[in-house]
Amino acid sequence: MTSRLSRAAPLSPRLSAALGLLVATVAVGTAGYMLLSGLSFVDALYQTVTTLSTVGFRELAPFGTAEKLFTIVLVLLGVGVALYTLTLVVQEALEGDIRSRFYLRRTQLEIERLHDHYILCGFGRVGQEIARELHERRQGFVVIEQTPEEVEHARAFGYLVLEGDASEERVLLKAGLPVARSLLAASDSDAGNTYITLTARSINPRCFIVARCAHPLNEDKLRLAGADRVLSLYSMGGRRMVLMALQPLAADFMDTLATGRHGDLVLAELAVTEMTGLAGQSCGQLLAGTPNATLLGIRRVDGTLVVGPQRDERLRDGDIVIVLAEEPDIAALHSGTRTR
Repeated sequence: MTSRLSRAAPLSPRLSAALGLLVATVAVGTAGYMLLSGLSFVDALYQTVTTLSTVGFRELAPFGTAEKLFTIVLVLLGVGVALYTLTLVVQEALEGDIRSRFYLRRTQLEIERLHDHYILCGFGRVGQEIARELHERRQGFVVIEQTPEEVEHARAFGYLVLEGDASEERVLLKAGLPVARSLLAASDSDAGNTYITLTARSINPRCFIVARCAHPLNEDKLRLAGADRVLSLYSMGGRRMVLMALQPLAADFMDTLATGRHGDLVLAELAVTEMTGLAGQSCGQLLAGTPNATLLGIRRVDGTLVVGPQRDERLRDGDIVIVLAEEPDIAALHSGTRTR
């Protein structure tokens, strides 16, 4: 990876100028020997290179006074140019290697500081949209990609990137999977997403895994591999197109909700536990003191979804409440307190 980064770096103005001067010196030396000694182009180029490199095997033709004076000038000026150019080449190669190693080390340190973050496996067209959404929502995440071009593309956006195969345990551990909140398997291959899911589930059984599926027949395989949610792009696209055709306003409303933030209101999920003080309360009690909050739904422990619950609906331990509210109200609900 280091050498690849070094080759991708553009030449500095100093090195470009030095290389141009070296080429010009070789051209002048070759032309001079051709004119003064009558050497052929190849012989004159050979004589120039051996002179500039200070190897000096032998003269290809007897040198007179003019040729000797020309060689002295060529040695005094050309050897300095050649050594200066070589010094710059070595310096930039070393600096490029150091910069690459420093970047990789800094990236790893930033990843190690992450906790409760997201791991995005794959930076294709779907992965790029996922990364953009996570970035806009200010969520910490790490991109894992093994294609060098896509790795550079992700780095250009300023994302934290690991180059490697996301199905390898070593790579997932470097991405902080044991302390991650969720993993998104978004590679272009269903087989690749299946291996990623299997490996991730074996490392962190509590991690919430969302997997992309290109072919509907592979959905069950991904669920058996350990994916909590499987997204079939074709099925989802078909349902969305039908919804847009039949109920365009409802489709627009769903798109608006999916953005997460709506002015001062934020779409959030609240876990109902004994510690939060929400278990056993009714929906009416939950919303008491939070006039700007709207309860959209409840996902029960068994997976059923209650949409638009009534105010007397009781919350149970393990439920997930979907609420649209201002940030202070959401913080109050998280802490189990009420703003009166």
